[in-house]
Amino acid sequence: MAARSDDVTHLPDLRDRVHVFADRRDAGRVLAGMLADLRGTATTIVAVPAGGVPVAVAIAERLGLPVDVAVVSKMTPPGNTEAGYGAVAFDGSVRVNHDAVRWFGLTADDVAAGVATTRAKVARRVAALRGDRPAPDYTGRTVVLVDDGLASGFTMLVAVEAVRRLGAERVVVAVPTASEARIGVVAAAADAVHCANLRGGMRFAVADAYVRWSDVDEAEAVAMFQRGAQWPRSAGAGWTP
Repeated sequence: MAARSDDVTHLPDLRDRVHVFADRRDAGRVLAGMLADLRGTATTIVAVPAGGVPVAVAIAERLGLPVDVAVVSKMTPPGNTEAGYGAVAFDGSVRVNHDAVRWFGLTADDVAAGVATTRAKVARRVAALRGDRPAPDYTGRTVVLVDDGLASGFTMLVAVEAVRRLGAERVVVAVPTASEARIGVVAAAADAVHCANLRGGMRFAVADAYVRWSDVDEAEAVAMFQRGAQWPRSAGAGWTP
């Protein structure tokens, strides 16, 4: 049974455990159980690519809801693809984590270059996943933003802000695993947060929640999303691109 802690709904049986999900689709099925009350509502499941796509598609399939994507990418310092100092969203918006910039010793030129590189990456992913379809209109809808995990929370925070600008009436964040120390940042911005595997401690890695873990490349994410987008349409749920 789900419980609440600091405005986050979580599963006590999975708290502070590692290797609790077989893979991302398994994690999506667990989250679908936590989101069961959304079945049959005006809700869109929205993945943050690339790792969030298989999780979101599994949720959408279980609940019979439409699936979409919100392309948001973190800006990373040279030589470190895991850490971030900001994020860029699909609408071109940028948020810089100035504390992280100081921590990494980055210059203004470093940040400007990072913004340009990340904007190009986001544009490429938007083109691959959405083609020439316009940005969605979420007016009057609940949007469930899904990623495969939440470490610093900064990328998800930018995603929440971006989908609100698309008119979402309510923004819910759903992640399989998250750092207890950082999830409050997202909870303060979202209307609700659901996390199956909430973990504390000094060290946190998203991959530790999974038995099978590997990066999801862009081609794989595109194929998964296209299959997932067709499923609710054929089932009558009506995908809104």
